[in-house]
Amino acid sequence: MSHPDELLVGIAAMVESQHSSRMSLTVVVPGAVITGRLAPEALWKERVAEVLRDSEHLGHFAAAFTPPHGGDQPEPGGGPTHLHFHVARILQGSFGIPDTGGMYRVALMDVSAWTIGDIGYSDQ
Repeated sequence: MSHPDELLVGIAAMVESQHSSRMSLTVVVPGAVITGRLAPEALWKERVAEVLRDSEHLGHFAAAFTPPHGGDQPEPGGGPTHLHFHVARILQGSFGIPDTGGMYRVALMDVSAWTIGDIGYSDQ
C-alpha cells in the first residue's frame, strides 16, 4: 500500500497509547502472512534487547534497542509507522514459523490486507 490504512494506523496508535500487548492481528505483507499479538514499540524493543543481551555473540547489538537516557522519543510525524509483533509466527502452508513465536517489526505501509485475531494453524 502506498498509504497505510487509517483504521490500522488507529489500532497501532491505541496499542501504543494503552501500552497493551493483548491485541491479536494477522497481516499480509509482501512474501508473508504474519499472525500474532501487537506490542507497544517500547515494550517490543525492551524484549528484543533482553534476548540480544542474553546472547554471547549478539549482546552488543542490544544497545540499538535501548532508548537513550531521555527515554523513547515519539515517531517523527506523530503517528506510528510500524506494527510490533511478539509471540508471532509467519504462516507457511499449515505451519507457523517459529514454533515458539517471534518478534517482528512490520512497516504499516507494507500491509496489503489484515484481520483482527491470531490465525490458528495445525501441523496434523
